[in-house]
Amino acid sequence: MSVVPQGWLPTPDELANKTVLVTGANDGIGRAVALACARVGAEVLLTGRDEAALEGVYDAIVNAGGKTPGLIPLDLRATQSQPYEELAEALMGAGLAIDGLVHNAGVLGERRALSQTSPESWQEVLQVNITATFLLTRALMPLLERAPRASIVLTSSGVGRRGKAYWGAYAVSKFATEGYMQVLADELANTSSIRVNSLNPGAVNTRMRRAAYPGEPPDTNPSPEALTDNWIYLLSDASASVHGETLSAQG
Repeated sequence: MSVVPQGWLPTPDELANKTVLVTGANDGIGRAVALACARVGAEVLLTGRDEAALEGVYDAIVNAGGKTPGLIPLDLRATQSQPYEELAEALMGAGLAIDGLVHNAGVLGERRALSQTSPESWQEVLQVNITATFLLTRALMPLLERAPRASIVLTSSGVGRRGKAYWGAYAVSKFATEGYMQVLADELANTSSIRVNSLNPGAVNTRMRRAAYPGEPPDTNPSPEALTDNWIYLLSDASASVHGETLSAQG
């Protein structure tokens, strides 16, 4: 069952006057969500480490008549807080508020037994998939507080809700994502208007899915574009009462 209530469809200006930052906006789900947000009126801040791909998303938004997006190269492998704080300072200096934060960027890492997983791969996956989430959210918190009703959506996974053999650091990072969401949501419940939820996209026809299941026919699963209403709903005021929830985009 989708997150979106039966019969709900975003209006053409569902996210008008909102600024939404999307990590991993250069590809897959992040790209689709960024384009969808722009279509319904949001000013989108595109982040990722592939600048050329981000420029392609930027051009697609502009060519479709969307608000001019921000293009922010950001490598989530950075382990120190400085790059994240510098980004926040630049956005603060520009007078922005962040109405929506979509943590979507992630790396799959090695699909092998934990006893055979390299420390280098383990560290990269945990850094990109959860530690960077902490560092970026921490840095952006003042900008989220500036917004009337900010929403944070963390991309989760089925293997972050029930572990499976050979999913290694990726599964562990997604369990950590769920825990991070629960702790942050509980902290903000009575002190802030910021909402926090996790969303499991399920099986989606993305490059990461094809890498994880090379023998699976790609068209077995829906495209990222088919699921973007789930993110739009969670970023919109229509979901104002949804907070601290563990959600799924598909049944």
